[in-house]
Amino acid sequence: MKLPNFEYVAPSTPAEVVKVLAANRGEAKIIAGGQSLLPTMAFRLAQPSILVDVRKLDGLNKITIDHTGILLGARTRWCDIESSAALAQAHPLLVEAIRHVAHYQVRNRGTVGGSLAHADPASEMPCIAATCEAELRVLGPSGERRIGAADFFQGPLTTVLADDELILDVRLPPWPAQRKWAFGEFARRPGDFALAGVALFYDLDSAQRACNAHIGVAGACYFSRRLPSAEAALNGRRVDADTARAVGAVASGEADPTNDFHASAEYRKALVGTLLERALIAASSRP
Repeated sequence: MKLPNFEYVAPSTPAEVVKVLAANRGEAKIIAGGQSLLPTMAFRLAQPSILVDVRKLDGLNKITIDHTGILLGARTRWCDIESSAALAQAHPLLVEAIRHVAHYQVRNRGTVGGSLAHADPASEMPCIAATCEAELRVLGPSGERRIGAADFFQGPLTTVLADDELILDVRLPPWPAQRKWAFGEFARRPGDFALAGVALFYDLDSAQRACNAHIGVAGACYFSRRLPSAEAALNGRRVDADTARAVGAVASGEADPTNDFHASAEYRKALVGTLLERALIAASSRP
């Protein structure tokens, strides 16, 4: 389908982007990779009167790794993450999740900021942000503010981001080298949106029991979030087949999917349990 008519601007600074957004509040949309926005415009699900291209904004495509964690600029593409040897060491869970994003053509264009702003519950980046307690830095007319991922996502395709705000970057906390982790998802075809997905990590205490467990869900949820009951069921236990099965059962009951023409809520809940059980076994076997 042809796109609806729109005006186009490409500001050179974040402040200029915010100025355009504020002057056209509710009518302007930011475009980076366009992998979510353009299809929705083609189907007339979104009809902005002006597109604000952020391709000229310097510095928003940088990846920074230091003692404070991992900083991803909003214009960082999936292929930048996927091909980064430094990120594979600094945050392997992130890299593994991004390898599941759509197809390589999409990963060549799609961006971190675009995915977070779009907030599709089946997307990998919102799931990682929620699971890893990421912090987003956004810019608006009143200046910058920082928002935790737990407070950022409000519902399907819904966030606390205002119409006149721009995501600048997202920070993930430091990642211990000995941390156990896994990511898994299930889709009807490779590259399709996941019917369900799980991301998890945990550390080990002196008795080799799981602690600091973080378990996030994608697809089988109202919005990207953690599963605190499943985390509590994992903490303090040695991870073996029995533990994995028990925690998976808790997660299955805790997930809150809806029915749609792709799958029933019951099927998605069962998928969460199976995926988490498998992910825990995979995580426990990592050196």
